Formats: sequence, structure tokens, C-alpha cells
Amino acid sequence: MIKMRKIKLLTALLFLFCQASFAQSKAKIKTIVKENCFNTKAKKKMIAVDSSQQNVLGQPLVLASIDPITGYFRNGYCQTDANDRGLHVVAAIVTDAFLKYSLSQGNDLISAYPANNFSGLKAGDVWCLCVLRWKEALLAGVAPPVVLEATNIKALQYVTLEQLKSAK
Repeated sequence: MIKMRKIKLLTALLFLFCQASFAQSKAKIKTIVKENCFNTKAKKKMIAVDSSQQNVLGQPLVLASIDPITGYFRNGYCQTDANDRGLHVVAAIVTDAFLKYSLSQGNDLISAYPANNFSGLKAGDVWCLCVLRWKEALLAGVAPPVVLEATNIKALQYVTLEQLKSAK
């Protein structure tokens, strides 16, 4: 029953995303997620996806963010495949320090790119980062905190769980 509800929710989200304009679908997706993914205490429930992709805790990967919509596949999850050369697998809560660092390294995540439906990131947004960029930021002392439940287990090929937990 719960699994079927999750499938229906994901199907509805994908349908809305594909059928309406981006701005309209984003608003509708927010409404659906609020209705289906928040309990009475307004704590976000984790929605499982594709059980073949697990998180760093060995559990099913959960939604990272739909506002902004993130992930290599722009489906809200830090899923990956062989085509994802950057390995966008670390679900991070970006900080100003990290955004400035990323910009200094040539990756502008702050500026909007409307042609790509990208409104730019601000501190507090959750974004699926490339694992090696996150590791560089860790070594530079500016790694953003990580949402372990939404971080793909593939990240552990490059960083340890302890490193992921250490970012504050």
C-alpha cells in the first residue's frame, strides 16, 4: 500500500513536470509534495526511489530536492549512471562559503541560467554535488553539510562515511 502510494506520487510528479510549463509544474509539484510528504509536525518524510540505487547508509535513496529540482537526471534524486561523468551523488545543503568556493573553481552555481531552467542556488538549498568537488571543498575547509539519506552510496568510492558526516 505504501509502496503503491509512492509510485503514484512519483508518477504524478513526473506527469506534471512534463505536461505543464516549468513554473506551473514547480508550483503543482510543491503542492503535491506538501500534501503527501509532510506529517502533522511538518517534518519532511523521505520518499524512496529506485531500490537499486542506495544511499550511504545502505538504505533506498531518498528525495534530495525538488525546489530547486536537482540531480543528474533532474528528478530530485542523486541518482547516477555511466553517463554521469561528474558523479552528482552527494546531497549537500549548500552554504555561502561553498558557493563562493565553487565559483572560484569555475563552477558558478549562484547565477541563474533561465535557458536551462536553473534559477541559481542560495545557502540552504539542497543540491546533488559532484563527489570530487565536495571532496575538494572538504580539503579546502568549506564542504557543505550532507543529507546522508539522499547521498548515493557511490560517493563512498571517493570519500568515507566519516568524511560525509564531518561536514558542518
